[in-house]
Amino acid sequence: MTDTLPDRLSVDPKSKFYDEALLARGIGIRFNGQEKTTVEEYCISEGWVRMAVGKALDRRGQPMTMKFQGKVEAYFLETPAQDDAPAQA
Repeated sequence: MTDTLPDRLSVDPKSKFYDEALLARGIGIRFNGQEKTTVEEYCISEGWVRMAVGKALDRRGQPMTMKFQGKVEAYFLETPAQDDAPAQA
């Protein structure tokens, strides 16, 4: 697995931008310098995030979302374990 994140990623399994392996690894989003935990989808090149607003649900039971424009930074929450690293003696 690579250490680069895709330009666009979604948490919705029906989306073509969904990637279960990356999401299982843990992705963090910094939007306009603040950590955000309710991000449903992001696009770094276009500079937007789609976040859940409140606890309202749409008619399909999905969270209601709004699209916000700004600076988007995505990163891995934790680094993968290095099995090839030499053991410290």
